[in-house]
Amino acid sequence: MSPDDPPCARGSGTRGRVHTWSEDPLTARARAVWTSGEYLPIARSFAAGAEAFIERLSLRPGESVLDVACGTGNLAIPAARAGACVTGVDIAPNLIAQARVEARAAGCVAAFEVGDAEALPVADDHFETTVTMFGAMFAYRPNRVAAELLRVTRSGGRVAMANWTPNGFVGRLLWAHAWVLPLPSGVPSPLEWGTEEMVRSRFGSGLASLTCTRRTIELHFRHPPGAVAELFARYYGPTVATLHVAEPDEASRLRQELARLFQEYNVATDGTTTVVGDYLDVQARVA
Repeated sequence: MSPDDPPCARGSGTRGRVHTWSEDPLTARARAVWTSGEYLPIARSFAAGAEAFIERLSLRPGESVLDVACGTGNLAIPAARAGACVTGVDIAPNLIAQARVEARAAGCVAAFEVGDAEALPVADDHFETTVTMFGAMFAYRPNRVAAELLRVTRSGGRVAMANWTPNGFVGRLLWAHAWVLPLPSGVPSPLEWGTEEMVRSRFGSGLASLTCTRRTIELHFRHPPGAVAELFARYYGPTVATLHVAEPDEASRLRQELARLFQEYNVATDGTTTVVGDYLDVQARVA
């Protein structure tokens, strides 16, 4: 962390127990996927929905907030703007660097640190609220993620997640990737986080209460559907990584399928692209 970090973020990983699982092939693969794209153009497409997610939390000034798998700061920045004392953690160093740039441009003070959602560099019971939007759901070992979200959040504190659902637009988009590049053996689909039953199972007795609400979020792009598909091919880590290993005919089919999906789901009529994604809004109180 830098000297500009908010005081409540400094040393957040230095007190109490901190999980430090060593790098392994799954962690390395996850880092490779998310460092392969810059992500910012994708994150900006749903920034308004991310701000609305934070607004619903009614954060208090000075409230300690952890954004897990924070990407380029879609949640961390509006949380800091609301007066919270915010730390963002992401496995991709390039996204952390971009989050710092975005926070400075927004005039916000927030701490950003490279770290793994399966082994957060944070002491036990450190944060009042822990959030993650379309981030922690992609870690390969979801039971570790659930345990870490509970571990770093104080008793009585909140865990708030936004997880893509299996049957919505983004669910179909992710399934298109999986046909080309399957998940490692034994790794469940990240879309399981988009079902209430799985969320309840993974958190188990660690929660005092849990409310799951189906919501939608709009992704806005200034380009027509075909160009948006190419935007994903250039900037979205999972797409970049999948195309990198795909055979030429597979890569061509994936590009065509992405363009088809953006065309099918596009609700804009002015030559741009707007698609509506379904997600599960998870609001949990830690026991």
